[in-house]
Amino acid sequence: MTATLLATKRVEKPWGRHRLWPGFADPAPAGAPIGEVWFQTPHAGEPDLLIKYLFTSEKLSVQVHPDDAAARAAGYPRGKDEAWVILAAEPGATIALGTKQPISKEALRAAALDGSIEHLLDWKPVKAGDFFYSPAGTVHAIGAGITLVEVQQNIDLTYRLYDYGSDRELHLDAGVAVSDPVPFVPLPAPGKVADDRTILAEGPKFVIERWPGGHRVVTLPAGATGWFVPLAGEGVADGVAWRAGECLTLEGRCEIVASADSDLLLAYPGATRI
Repeated sequence: MTATLLATKRVEKPWGRHRLWPGFADPAPAGAPIGEVWFQTPHAGEPDLLIKYLFTSEKLSVQVHPDDAAARAAGYPRGKDEAWVILAAEPGATIALGTKQPISKEALRAAALDGSIEHLLDWKPVKAGDFFYSPAGTVHAIGAGITLVEVQQNIDLTYRLYDYGSDRELHLDAGVAVSDPVPFVPLPAPGKVADDRTILAEGPKFVIERWPGGHRVVTLPAGATGWFVPLAGEGVADGVAWRAGECLTLEGRCEIVASADSDLLLAYPGATRI
């Protein structure tokens, strides 16, 4: 049984913020805005999953990620499915997922070049408590005014299709090749199960559970790692104290005691809940 508190990596982004989220220190007013906080194991490139918080003040670029096969063909260990738990959203905040109607890859490339791609995407309103699983190949963009937790396959590989006229590099050839420009269809989520867990996602690449506070024992299969993400509250996992804004990895059998006001996530690789 092992619980390990992970190190944090704060990532400056032009679309980030100076006011973050409870549990995170705000950057200095004159400093660069923080857009992401990553939680890293001692060997950051090895784990199957990566957990991030995102804090947006502007729209992120229109982008896409490759699946496992395409990523490996490009020399990477895995592709990138990702999922988002929305913690807060300003009025009118949106996330783009998929296209409004099926379009050809040639039309997608042309729209990326002339900027019309922004209007071909399906911009969905979001609010606190929403959850989205974005499979590899989904053309997407996260909008402004959102705080979220992202669970993703652990690879820093993004193909940028459009960035609203900025001078940042685009990756049109690779991005269009791996895109599936069709309307987004949510994966089915099991929802609440008998032991008060809510299963947000059950595969294909990882499982995400959400729990309230209290006492719980988690038993992970031999060799498997779970990522424990306290969104609110505080407590102890196998003798390791934690609070909101932190992240721990769990292995084996772990006993967790959480304050009554806790809001907790557990993510682990695979297609079936433990």
